Amino acid sequence: AGPRPYPSSPPPPPKAPPWNKTVQERGLVVIDPKAKDIILEHKSYCAKKVKEKHFLGDVLGYITPWNSHGYNIAKIFGNKFTLISPAWLQVKRKGKERFQVSGLHDADQGWIKEVKKNAKNIQIVPRILFEGWTYHDFESVFGSEDEIEELSDTMVRVDKDENFDGFVVEVWSQLGNGKQTELVHLLSHLSEALHQARLKLILVIPPAVTPGTNQLGMFTKKEFDQLAPVVDSFSLMTYDYSAPQRPGPNSPLPWVQACVQVLDPESRWRSKILLGLNFYGMDYSALGASGEPILGNRTKKVLCKTGKDVKFHPELYWLLAMLQVAGNRVILRHG
Repeated sequence: AGPRPYPSSPPPPPKAPPWNKTVQERGLVVIDPKAKDIILEHKSYCAKKVKEKHFLGDVLGYITPWNSHGYNIAKIFGNKFTLISPAWLQVKRKGKERFQVSGLHDADQGWIKEVKKNAKNIQIVPRILFEGWTYHDFESVFGSEDEIEELSDTMVRVDKDENFDGFVVEVWSQLGNGKQTELVHLLSHLSEALHQARLKLILVIPPAVTPGTNQLGMFTKKEFDQLAPVVDSFSLMTYDYSAPQRPGPNSPLPWVQACVQVLDPESRWRSKILLGLNFYGMDYSALGASGEPILGNRTKKVLCKTGKDVKFHPELYWLLAMLQVAGNRVILRHG
């Protein structure tokens, strides 16, 4: 007759989470998690281990606009991270040698202080987008050392004024496969300026293998080798593999491995690769051309409603292998 649906009102969660036992001790780290365990345990954690960091390398956590719970995660589990990147900022070109950083109204100084109070070694590196830039804007900056210097000065000034520790820079995908040489020059100059101010630059890079194909992506080993000695880390986008026209897993392990190995086959710079791990799923049955992320709370509702007909790809089983591929660094996108 098939599995029985779970009641619409599931049993209440443990009355006194967090627990004193780890998820391993409670038998929750398994290849085939049960719906009832997810419903009962999804909000509990081990209070005794909340300040322990088990992964030896750097861990970068993004805080995304569509899941504000990330702010609480950073406060509670800050000691498990080395870098936190709220998606706050945009840099805009306002004219010749004139740049403006917007989004500063989202920068919560009280939250920053609280996170750093709880986790002494954590660094806040907001993500910054090159928003509203035309091809002409890029051409103008690429062709002028004065423009590059003014852009760098603007970003360093904001970093210091706001008590940030650097930036996660997202710009590479905006020009497609063009202007790689010029982008490398710009990013090298920007990284040098940030380093002189004791600040960090983490560069977001698209997957080295185009999802669903065997073709190389727009960021290749050539650019990786040029920038690896210059930037602090690469935030490698090894997620969102599937698409509405090709539903499937977010991060199939063979593709993740290929994205790392294509860039750094000799493992020279693995310590600078922050391997992207998605902590969200995608619902491709939703209305709209691109589907939508499915977060923990919604997963719980689906499980409470049916308890069946929900397919879980065993990505948690691949987690350890992913960390080994990365060398000694990882990033988490918390959904």
